[in-house]
Formats: sequence, C-alpha cells, structure tokens
Amino acid sequence: MEPENDTQISEFFLLGFSEKPQLQPLIFGLFLSMYLITAFGNMLIILAISPEPNLHTPMYFFLSNLSFVDICFTSTTIPKMLMNIQKESKVITYAGCVTQIYFLILFAVLDVFLLSVMAYDQFVAICHPLHYRIIMNPLLCGLLVLVSWVMCILNSLLQSLMMLRLSFCTHLHIPHFFCELNEMIQIACSDTFLNNLAMYFAAVLLGGGPFAGILYSYSKIVSSIRRISSAQGKYKAFSTCASHLSVVCLFYCTMLGVYLSSAAPQSSHSSAVVSVMYTVVTPMLNPFIYSLRNRDIKRGLKRITGVPVM
Repeated sequence: MEPENDTQISEFFLLGFSEKPQLQPLIFGLFLSMYLITAFGNMLIILAISPEPNLHTPMYFFLSNLSFVDICFTSTTIPKMLMNIQKESKVITYAGCVTQIYFLILFAVLDVFLLSVMAYDQFVAICHPLHYRIIMNPLLCGLLVLVSWVMCILNSLLQSLMMLRLSFCTHLHIPHFFCELNEMIQIACSDTFLNNLAMYFAAVLLGGGPFAGILYSYSKIVSSIRRISSAQGKYKAFSTCASHLSVVCLFYCTMLGVYLSSAAPQSSHSSAVVSVMYTVVTPMLNPFIYSLRNRDIKRGLKRITGVPVM
C-alpha cells in the first residue's frame, strides 16, 4: 500500500543513534558533557577577549564572533536531543523542525564565512604587514561580519521557506538526532527538484566560494613564508595561522565526511554519527585549539579565572 501524502504534518520522530534503552543514559551524559564544554569554553574565549584592550584587533574580533556562533550552533541541536532522551520521547514538532533547520543552516554557513574572513585577515597580516592596520580597519571588519550575517540569514530563510512547500508521507521517521535539510528532502513525498537545486546551488556558492577564498589566501601565505630567509621568521609566520588552519581542516574534513557518508547507500546511521563531528566536536575543540598556542588568550583566561593556563 502506497504511503499517503499529508500536508498537515504536525510532528516528526528523531531516531537518534540507538533505540536501546540501556544506552540512553550514556548518550545523554556524553552529549551533555560535550555541550557544556563547548558552551563554557567558547564563552571563556569571548570573556577573555572583550575586556582586554590589547585583544581588540581584527583577529580576536573575528574569533569572538566565531565563538558566539559556535555556542549558537550547538544550542540549535543538542538541548532538544537531551530533552527528548530525558522525556523518553523522539518527537519534534513540524514548526520546531523547520526552526531547527533555519538556525542550523544559518550558523553552519556563518562558520564557513567567518573562517574565510579569518583566512583573509591572516593573508593581509602575513603578506601585507605594513598595510595591515590600513586595510583591516574597524569599518571593514564590521562590514565583513555584517555581510556574512545578512547573506547567511537570506540563504537560511530561502531554504526554510522552500521546505514549507513540501508535503510529507505518513512515514515521518528521521534517521538523525536533529532535523537535517537533506534528510527532510529525502523523506518528502512531493517533487523536490527545486529544493535540491537550491540546496546544491547554495552549497557550491556559499560553501565552495569561501573555501576557494581560504585556499587562495593560504597559497599566498605559503608563498610569502617561503620567501622569508630565517627559520625563526618562518616559524613565527606559520605559528600565527596554525590554529586557524587546524580549525579549517577539522571543519571542512568533517563536513566532507558527512556528505560522502550521506551519498553512500544505507548510510543514514553513519551520517548521523559523522555529523556529530562538525555539529559538536569541532565547536568544542575550537577554544582549545585557539587558546593552547596563544599567549594573549592565555593571559586573558588567567585574568578572568585566576588559574594559570598551560
């Protein structure tokens, strides 16, 4: 019997990682710990940067924005997942699902934009150090962040509104721990050509474009570093962008893993597992990556916590 179309869907069911009751406390504890570390770590980065005048530079301005976006990014999915485990429920309302998709796309693409803006900042700092303060002035920095927000909001709004045109079958189980746009399109019963077109066009334009900018920036950075004669100068130049490069590799590699796993047959569970890397693990590791090798951040953290940071 063919599933019946239903345009008045009121709720979906998030299947999560496992249906075994004995594993739910373990999953709850693991994700609660990662969420608290993510929120606390990124909040510390913001608090360490805000009151320090010597940290009011373009690099730390973009880093504080990235930390804020990472907190919002994880808050879009993890609290609802933890609530469902606590209530022993897998239900998410239709409105809640659309809202989750909106903010998930918004903050994921904002991460991409901010990483590309930070790569441009590194490019100017290393390749044009004498003109750095003139080029990366406060007006340009604010404009770069504002344009990133506006473009991401418009894209997220477009994707969410286009999802509203879809009708769904009576089979409403989502093999994920959050409402993911690609999964929602796959379970729809109506024609999804326009939705797929908009999704892939946005992925190429808003994902591939910034990534190409990052590659260009680092190609110029590597070229400039190679021209430095002293080994100490090369090390100092490389150390300024090592943290950012680590975050870029981690974020894009996990995102690539998600799309490769979703392209494979019978891979919904593996896609959900890999999604944890870019939705939870990467935002959790960002504060550690940026603080462990950064003396200025360490001093700011010591000031607000009173505990020396190794």
